Amino acid sequence: MKILVLGIGNLILQDEGLGIQAIQQLQAQFEIPPEIEILDGGTSGMELLTPISDAEQIIILDAVKTGKPAGTIVRLDNEEIPTFFRTKVSPHQIGLADVLAAATLTDSMPRNLVLFGVEPLEIDLGMELSVPVAEQMPRLIQMIVDELNVMGVILKLRGKM
Repeated sequence: MKILVLGIGNLILQDEGLGIQAIQQLQAQFEIPPEIEILDGGTSGMELLTPISDAEQIIILDAVKTGKPAGTIVRLDNEEIPTFFRTKVSPHQIGLADVLAAATLTDSMPRNLVLFGVEPLEIDLGMELSVPVAEQMPRLIQMIVDELNVMGVILKLRGKM
């Protein structure tokens, strides 16, 4: 079973880079087994169709506008995700909505799709996450680890036996 963990975002726009920073921290903290592909999707669009189509299960990490307080983590499943991206936070989300639509049309949509999003506070030039978003990073990483456990993959901390 191939699982794709896809970080989406732009590292030079503060909280918009959350998805990329999350996959970087996941890789730094845990040994990643071969059945998991970690992918920096950046602000990519249709070029993500192949990795998405090749995966059986996907976890997407991104900054998402929900109207909730900054730092709020939301979890969306399967059909909720394409609908959610119709209201975009940034230009890459329209690209992701298009990719998911193309995967559906070509009958290559993964059987399980999960999005973990964090409500941003600041989307302006800068490399640092805002305080409320940065404070949620450990919880977000744990949620990803827990989701992978549900998918049947147990991650091991680096340096631990």
